Amino acid sequence: MHVLAFDGRMGASGDMLLGALLDAGGDPEVLSAVEAALDVEYTIDRTVKSGIAATSVTVQLVGDVDTHGEDGHSHDDGQAGDHSHGEGDGHSDEHAHSHEHDGEDSHDHSHQHGGEHTHAGSHTDHTHAEGHGPHRSYTEVVDIVESMDLPASVEENALAVFKLLGEAEASVHGTTLSEIHFHEVGADDAIADIVGVCLLLDDLGVEQVVTTPVSTGGGTVEMSHGRYPVPGPATVEIARQADWAMQGGPLDVELLTPTGAALLGHFAAGVETLPPLAVDSIGYGAGDASLSPYPNVLRAIVGTSQGTLTREGITVLETNLDDATPEVLGGLQETLVAAGARDVSIVPTTMKKSRPGHLVKVIVKPADAERVARVLAAETGTLGIREHGAGHRFIADREYEQVTLQIGDDSYDVGVKVGCFSDGTVFDVSAEYDDAQAVARETSLATRDVLRRAEQQTFEERSSDSN
Repeated sequence: MHVLAFDGRMGASGDMLLGALLDAGGDPEVLSAVEAALDVEYTIDRTVKSGIAATSVTVQLVGDVDTHGEDGHSHDDGQAGDHSHGEGDGHSDEHAHSHEHDGEDSHDHSHQHGGEHTHAGSHTDHTHAEGHGPHRSYTEVVDIVESMDLPASVEENALAVFKLLGEAEASVHGTTLSEIHFHEVGADDAIADIVGVCLLLDDLGVEQVVTTPVSTGGGTVEMSHGRYPVPGPATVEIARQADWAMQGGPLDVELLTPTGAALLGHFAAGVETLPPLAVDSIGYGAGDASLSPYPNVLRAIVGTSQGTLTREGITVLETNLDDATPEVLGGLQETLVAAGARDVSIVPTTMKKSRPGHLVKVIVKPADAERVARVLAAETGTLGIREHGAGHRFIADREYEQVTLQIGDDSYDVGVKVGCFSDGTVFDVSAEYDDAQAVARETSLATRDVLRRAEQQTFEERSSDSN
């Protein structure tokens, strides 16, 4: 399995994720889709952080610059809502830039990584996008992303990240997703960070993303509503829903930004240590500030894992039914699977006043939860559906094939499902019961005998192929 593993010991931000993915082999040309849709340009440079050579990415505004938000108020550094922090920040993302560089940092603006990626003209007509440009509502951001003509999977991932950000903001401020207004994370540079990361992950073609525990930093940060401890409220809310663990330190600066947390929260499963990998490439994405002696970089390792199960992010929907007819229950599984459910279980249970009822449990991907919940409500008439926090499940790779059984003078095809680890090691073979039953009728063999023959022959053929 093609795996991307992040080392989260120095936190993460949007620009660090961009730099790490480019440094690990991502093609910068895929970012042109964002440059075509927004008045921005990615500046890709090389720098050194405490002895580690890394790629840095800056989003520049092209053309006229509006330093005011759509509400007409200035959004200068330090005054731009809940995500504008002071110069003590470790990372530059949706937060204010300190632009501190120690003497070892060196930049080469002609650097090209992963293919030619030119930038128009000099940078004299460009302005750093941080703190500038319009600040938008969640729905406005969704409209912009949907207008970018992105690949379907990239658009789906980008919208899921913004939804995670929006729900975290709404929870912190006691409002709703439709009413929330982003500040820095709704500006052009944050959109460029999030959509850019989604494009680069798609380009790298990784099948799984994992991260070690992510450091948040420490100390306090100045926000428009007052001084808050690190990590900030939105970052904590995102981490609460994520599969990975967060940890404080190693410095009293902010290391994990809301954008970085949301991207990792959507894409990455948590691991305690880096998994066993045959390494293909390594990338380092640089943060803006100098944090010597700590290298202010995010490391990304791309490689092939050996013999593992796939870790898939899921959430669970469930509801209790006390008046569903057998006909409704009988067709519910097929209907919900068609809507996006991964698995459906219907369990008899006892409800209030000792009445018989049913518990319906549905496994879905987090992005599909709302759609499947609507179908579940419409099909059953239930007035309440519970959602358990997003977690994960381990699933095996599955292959479907046919095996030909020679019985007497005749040949019969039986479908089989092969379960295997990511390295192709087979650990289970299950013959399709309906196919075996049809063969049994024609041959007078017992169905279980046909099942056994089909499974045994599949194992033998697989072993022969591997030799």
